[in-house]
Amino acid sequence: MQPGYLELKLSWELFRKAPETLSEPERHRLSEVARQQDSIEQRILASSAAANVVVPEATLTTRIAEISQRYPSADEFALDLERSGLDKSLLAEAVERDLRVESVLEKVASNTAPVTAVDAEIYYRLHPEAFDRPEARRLRHLLITFNNPAEKLKAHAQLTALRGTVRTPDSFAAAALRHSQCPTAMEGGKLGVVKRGQLYAELEPAAFALTEGEISDVLQSPIGLHVLRCDEILPSGMLPFAEVAERIIERLTDKRRREAQRDWIKGLPAGR
Repeated sequence: MQPGYLELKLSWELFRKAPETLSEPERHRLSEVARQQDSIEQRILASSAAANVVVPEATLTTRIAEISQRYPSADEFALDLERSGLDKSLLAEAVERDLRVESVLEKVASNTAPVTAVDAEIYYRLHPEAFDRPEARRLRHLLITFNNPAEKLKAHAQLTALRGTVRTPDSFAAAALRHSQCPTAMEGGKLGVVKRGQLYAELEPAAFALTEGEISDVLQSPIGLHVLRCDEILPSGMLPFAEVAERIIERLTDKRRREAQRDWIKGLPAGR
């Protein structure tokens, strides 16, 4: 493979940067990965599985277009090619080689046994911790800060008075927009979905004791005084298998494909 293209490709894959912007440690890492990948790709393309692989012209054109779209302009793309010692012809040659490697690996992966619903359920039963949905609530809050005891008393009285007027989501949102000193005021005071461990310790016990639609007492945290509203209590516990089966099948399929490709590559003759 054109060494300039491989470095260009890996620079974006590993660091999301153009090669000339890499730091010295990043360049060292890039060189190591490039050497390893070039060796593997040579072995793949020398295999019998690669003998009849042809890349359609449309596929090649699309891939080159995808590469160029990483750059703000065509001029910057052309400049980066030049820095890498490439022109359009050499780029096309390198990208075609890249696509041939992908085609061979896809052919190898296509021979893996499909993951069944039974396989997925076995995985589900053996890894319950991966499907445990933590306790969570959809919360809103009003926040008023203070700098001294007098301000604290005033904030407490204000929030106490507001508690009786913010029973519905709409009334709470209006009060948040008018009175809350948190950026969430612009979103009706919404804290979104909150799990245990995400709130200040001073707020969490009260927040997770609220029933749906309930308003908390005035609470104090390190940043001020709050009133919380629980908009929704979300289900907790094990996610039903039916809800996660498709995701498990996708995950296990991807794992099988990668393992099949890795094992096949290991069985190839060593490069010279």
